[in-house]
Amino acid sequence: MRPVKPRLLLVAPPDSYRIAAYLKAAQSLDVELQIASRGEHSLVNEIAAGVHINLDDEQQALDKILRIAREKPFQSILAPDDYTVELAAKIAQVLKLPHNPPAAARFSRRKDLAREQLHHHNIPAPRFRRINLSENLTAQIQDFPFPCVVKPVSLSGSRGVIRANNHDEFIQACARIKNIVAPLRNEEEKTLLLVEQYIPGIEVAVEGFLNDGEFIPLALFDKPDPLEGPYFEETYYITPSRLALEQQRHIFQQVHAACLAYGLRTGPVHAELRLHNNQAWIIEVAARTIGGECAQLLKFGTGYSLEQLVIAHSLGLSLRMQPMEEAAGVLMIPTPKSGILRRVEGVLAAQKIPLIESVVISVREGYELQTLPEGSSYLGFIFARGPNPQEVEAALRQAHGLLNIVVSPLWKLGAV
Repeated sequence: MRPVKPRLLLVAPPDSYRIAAYLKAAQSLDVELQIASRGEHSLVNEIAAGVHINLDDEQQALDKILRIAREKPFQSILAPDDYTVELAAKIAQVLKLPHNPPAAARFSRRKDLAREQLHHHNIPAPRFRRINLSENLTAQIQDFPFPCVVKPVSLSGSRGVIRANNHDEFIQACARIKNIVAPLRNEEEKTLLLVEQYIPGIEVAVEGFLNDGEFIPLALFDKPDPLEGPYFEETYYITPSRLALEQQRHIFQQVHAACLAYGLRTGPVHAELRLHNNQAWIIEVAARTIGGECAQLLKFGTGYSLEQLVIAHSLGLSLRMQPMEEAAGVLMIPTPKSGILRRVEGVLAAQKIPLIESVVISVREGYELQTLPEGSSYLGFIFARGPNPQEVEAALRQAHGLLNIVVSPLWKLGAV
């Protein structure tokens, strides 16, 4: 008799680019994965054949998944994106499966609520203020210091994040972000903005896990390009970090403290911090994995994809990880301007640079490119591995310098 495969439910928005990676990881671990999503008409077979729920109707989603789970139980519930972490936590709570408290999941995806928790627990984080777009903006920003950073309360990937150096730039930023959040389904999340103190300094990213409240770091990434605004496009991630070990320990301690402040207990953690005045300031702590193709960097270091690690952890499976012996890095290829992508020249030359593992162009020719703060996806990625972080970074910069991204204007017809 064949052993029964463990069953995993992935609660995901239908357009999540992480779904394919989770499907591949589940197959490699011999885990049965079912997708719960808004996907009756999806062209992705696994979504179309999955559990069709209304992600904005919590009770309907819970009722439907509970009926299915009674017939054929799940052993784990996961969410790959910020949008679904709270719903997944509530489903797992009802099914009595390992989970973060739903309130903690909510803190991890709502930047304004997260800031309140951090300040309540005296964890270094930018001074902040919640802004209501339906009220007088000038009155609400009175006495708040410039420069500041204005951002939506719920979007990720630097989308809608704008630095404002004075009152006029603040008003312009709010108007621009208002258009970005207008399509959101949640009324509160398209009405409220977060304004926070601009923290200068080096920015880093952390990837790790929580296991019964204990934080287990997987990687610390240096971001060698300065992120000073007015928009905050991610570019280089390099690991292992070149920071002093004492600084690295301090960063991990601050991430763990933030997780405890939110109430997070289990699962993946992705964090962004800035180093300023000998302190690690929390910019973000999310109960999910790193975005885009960047998760491949963890495979270089552990031998497993990040999604394999997440699934194995959620099911209590043991994976023997190999120690990282090389440095690794990725460049999230910047989008030079908005328009229609005609071609990317120099890819083959870039791939021939020593230490370059691959050059991946994610956007097809003829598709629209959109720069930040409106843009929400990367043009592509360049991956490298080498003996040390310095050589990896140099190879990535050399490869990027060989690319010529040809973009033509996008002409949109207005109302006649």
